[in-house]
Order: sequence, then structure tokens, then C-alpha cells
Amino acid sequence: MDRNQKFPTTITDLDEDSLAHCASFLKRHDIFNLASTCKYLQQVANSDSIWQRLFRERWQHQLPPLGSSLASGGARNAYFARLSDLQLCKFEDPLVASILTQPEPYGPMLLDTDNIFVSQGSSIQMVTITKNVSRDFSLATLNDHNARITCMRSFPLYETSFLRSEGQRSGNFLVTSSSDHSIRLWWKGYCQKCFRGHNGPVSILSDKLLGDGNGKLLASGGEDGTVRLWSLSSSGKRGKSALKVTLHGHEKPIKLMSVAGHKTSLLVSIARDSKVRVWDVTSTIRSSCCVGLTSLPGGPINLKCHESLVYVATTSSVVAIDLRTMQKVLTAATYQPFLYSFEMIPSKSLLCTGGSGSAKLWDIRRNQDDLKPKPIAELDGHSGPVSFLHMDPYKVVTGCPNDVYVHVWEVDSGTPVNSLSCWFNAYTEGSTTLSSMAVDGCRIATASYAGDIGLLRYIDYTNALRPIGRAMRNPLCTFVSSSKPLLPSKLS
Repeated sequence: MDRNQKFPTTITDLDEDSLAHCASFLKRHDIFNLASTCKYLQQVANSDSIWQRLFRERWQHQLPPLGSSLASGGARNAYFARLSDLQLCKFEDPLVASILTQPEPYGPMLLDTDNIFVSQGSSIQMVTITKNVSRDFSLATLNDHNARITCMRSFPLYETSFLRSEGQRSGNFLVTSSSDHSIRLWWKGYCQKCFRGHNGPVSILSDKLLGDGNGKLLASGGEDGTVRLWSLSSSGKRGKSALKVTLHGHEKPIKLMSVAGHKTSLLVSIARDSKVRVWDVTSTIRSSCCVGLTSLPGGPINLKCHESLVYVATTSSVVAIDLRTMQKVLTAATYQPFLYSFEMIPSKSLLCTGGSGSAKLWDIRRNQDDLKPKPIAELDGHSGPVSFLHMDPYKVVTGCPNDVYVHVWEVDSGTPVNSLSCWFNAYTEGSTTLSSMAVDGCRIATASYAGDIGLLRYIDYTNALRPIGRAMRNPLCTFVSSSKPLLPSKLS
């Protein structure tokens, strides 16, 4: 430090251009951290040079905004505007792959970073996603289960230590349950472990792993009415020592399960008779594991945990229950005559319900004091029950078994954005069944069948360039051209 200086030199004494050059070597999440430190560094983090570089890295085939195009708000705004448009599928030239499969009903479906997983009976079709997936792909059939697959989940490898090598910590592993009474853990297309213990079909798996650290547990619910907890770090492929606890209390088959948002040791389960139980897996005495009990009218459809609340959708309504008191806090939505699906975005206090021919968008904040809540928008355009529903911070995606189109809507307003075909352009109305759907960001996968044809369709907007015209933005148009399907002879 110079003796003539009263204070030491700090990073904020550097000029903005120099700091922006240094920051240009950071990743996007580091840029966010830099912006949260102080106003001066926030100004640096918002520099056009940084966001033009991030733009080029993410979308190599798209020119970043330059010159006069930055006048509307800078490269940062242009970056997030394009990101939002991609998430909303506001383009007419996505990558589309159509893959022929066996003409059988599909079951649960997952869209992972590198793979599409979809079940058909006791088998799992695993499609490996590549940059040229529209022209070539790899498809493998996983046949270890002996009966219908009932549920599929994907969890990060770093959350568990069931693989011995510490170097194998990136990516996700797949967990499946089946009517053959077993649970299987998969990695890279191979079954790594098999858990057995239920006295009947395994109907559901927990949406998250329970607990903290390396000792996390997987929860399963069965037709035998029991909830079972499994250690993923147990040795042995057959998982003989994996079963840690069997929880009794439900009198009917388990239908749904979810891990509490405010405490990862709490598990919420609901049986077919709509009786809800809350279990504390840290309890050492099995009889005291159940720490909450209530019941609801109507059949269970779905449930979601957020902080200390659980939102439970039955055939006629969505109610919020406080897990600390097991008292109903509010009725978030009511539905007549029947509710088929339910999803929510807690960060926006929004939820969506699927009914007959349409879905409805609800704002929890507006309805928290109303005995008869009202939707903020109705998402109309389907010809039957909206059984397939996805929600994320950008959009709602709806699908119906009787309709070969899935519709995309803006999540905040319910404004229609796009409609995507799940089948060939030439089809017979009513002859095709949409059987499964999965969404991950700006990627959508669907599975449909008709007659002697089964079709997996993968739509990826990551590198789309041509925005759809305003005149075309209505829920009855399709903007995805039908690509030539890849025949089974090209399977590897």
C-alpha cells in the first residue's frame, strides 16, 4: 500500500471495463453472484460485453445483439428475452425427431439430459439424445422387470453413494417401480440394484430422496398399504439389506407420496381412500413415525409439497394443509364435474388443474380468502380430459388422450402461445391416442399410438431461430412440421 494513501486499494477501484474483462471468464451463475455484491459490481455484471459472450456460448448459431439492437435494454435483456421465448416454444423451426415403436399403450415417461425414458408394459425404451437425433439415434430396451412399470423417478448421482466409484458422481440415475413387487435402480442402461420387500405391486415412489448427507433414503408405497424406506448406499445388487423400515397405518393401497418442503425427513403419503399420513423418518420407534393424519373427500389425483404446506388435489378440489397442524389452510381450487390433473409453481403462487376439454389457471393469493375460488384463466382447446399437464416458471403445457396436439400457454396469463403435433400430419381424427408426455425446459417428448404404429416424438427448441408469426399464435394451429419417422431398422 502506498504510504500516501489513507485506504488500501480495493477491487472497486478498478475501472468498469477492466472488471468486465475479468468477469468475462466467469460462468453465468458466478455473474449472478457478482451482481449481488454491490451496486458497482452489479453494473459491471450487466455489461454488454459479458452477456454478448454468454449469448454466443449458449446459442452458437445465433448472432448476439449488436449496436443499435442493444438500445432496448442491453445484451443482458436480449439474452433473457431469447431464453424466455425458447422456454415458451415461440418458434416454428425446432429440431423434431419421430421414432417408431411398438403400438402399445405407454406408461410413465421421463425426459433426462441425455435420454428419453418411456415404459411400455414391463419394458423401458431408452432413447439416447444426440445433436443429430432427428436423423439417427440409439434405442435400447430395458427388460429386467416382469410386470407393468408403475412409476419412474430420476435423481442426481451426487445425492447418493450407491455407485462405489467417487468419480461416477455426475449425471442422474433412474429408479423404477413395478407390479412385479420390485424396485430397480438403473445407470447407463443397466440395472445396478433390485429392491424387494412389498407384498404386492409397488405403486409409487417418493418425488425426492429423504434425509440429508450420504444416508439418504428412497420411499416407496405399495398396493399392500405399506410405506417402505430403502437405503441407496447398501451393498449387494439384490439389496437384501436395503430395506430399513416398513411403515404401517394405511388401510388402502398407497396412491401418492411427496417429501415435505420445509423438512426433508417428513414424508407425506395418501392412499386410495384419500387418507393422508405424515411420517417422520428420523423417529427410531416405528409406532411413532406417523406424526400427522387427516382425510379428504374425493379420490386423490396429485399432491405437491411447498415449505410447510401440502397441496392435495382430489377429484373435485385442491386444498392446502399445514403439515405442522394438519389443518386445512385454504381451498385453492374447486372443479366440477371432475378434475383429472394438477400441477403448481409455488414461486409464482400459481396452480393449474386439468378438466374436461380445458385446463384452468388459479392464483393462490387471490383465492386465499374466498370460500369459492375463481380461476384467472381457462385454457380451452382440447376435445377430452386434460390428463397430461406440465407447469414451469415460463409455461403451461396441456395434453389430452383424444387429441394429437399438445398446447403451450404463458404461465402468468394463460395466453396461448403454440400447439405442437404429436403425430403425422395426415391422421384420422379420434384414432390416435396420446399416451404419455414429458417436458424439460424447451424440450418436449410425447408418446402416441394408433392401429399398428407407436410413435415417440421429441421436439427441441434449444437452437430454434425463426419466431412464429403473430397471426399464427392461436391454440388451434400447429407450428411443428412432421419429420420423417425413423424406422426400426435404424435402431441400434
